[in-house]
Amino acid sequence: MTDPFLAFDGERLIARGSLEDVALAVRAHSTTASAGLPMVFDAASGRQIDVHLHGSEDDVRAWIEAHYPAPAKRGRGRPKLGVVSKEVTLLPRQWQWLADQPGGASVTLRKLVDNAAKNPEAERRGARDAVYRFTTALAGDAPGFEEAMRALYAGDEPGFEAQTAGWPEDVRAHALTLAAPTW
Repeated sequence: MTDPFLAFDGERLIARGSLEDVALAVRAHSTTASAGLPMVFDAASGRQIDVHLHGSEDDVRAWIEAHYPAPAKRGRGRPKLGVVSKEVTLLPRQWQWLADQPGGASVTLRKLVDNAAKNPEAERRGARDAVYRFTTALAGDAPGFEEAMRALYAGDEPGFEAQTAGWPEDVRAHALTLAAPTW
C-alpha cells in the first residue's frame, strides 16, 4: 500500500497520498461540493483521521505539522530510539523473571512485543480489524455488510468477495486491499 491516506466523499474515492496532499484535496473539494465533508482514512489501519481544513492552505499545513509531525531526520552517530516511558504492572515473580533476562526488563519487553507483532496471526487480526473499521464507516449500511464481516472473521475469502460484490467500487477495492493479509 503506497498511499498512506485516502479521502472518500460518500462512496467515491476523491484523493490519495500524503496527509497534506489529501487534506488540501479535501479542502478544495469541500468548497466545490454540496455534499457533506469527505472522510479521511489512514489507508493501512482503516482508522478515520480528523483533519483541520479551516483557514488558508498554510493554516492546514501548519495544523498537520503540529498534529502529525514528520519524523526527525537523523544526524551523525547513533539514532535515538524514541523510547517513551510508561508504567507496566506485573507480579513480583514476573519482575524477577524480567530482571534475570539478558539486557534487563526493558530490552526483554521490547523483544517480546516485537516478536508478538511479527506473529502472522497478529498481522491477520490487525488486517481484519482495519477492514472492519474502514467498512463500518463507509459500508456499514451496505447490503451484505454483516455477512461480509462474518466471512472476513471466518477467513472465508470467496464469501467476503461475494458479499461485497454489490458495494461501491472504490470502497470495495480498498476493503479487498486491506483484507488481503487475512487470507
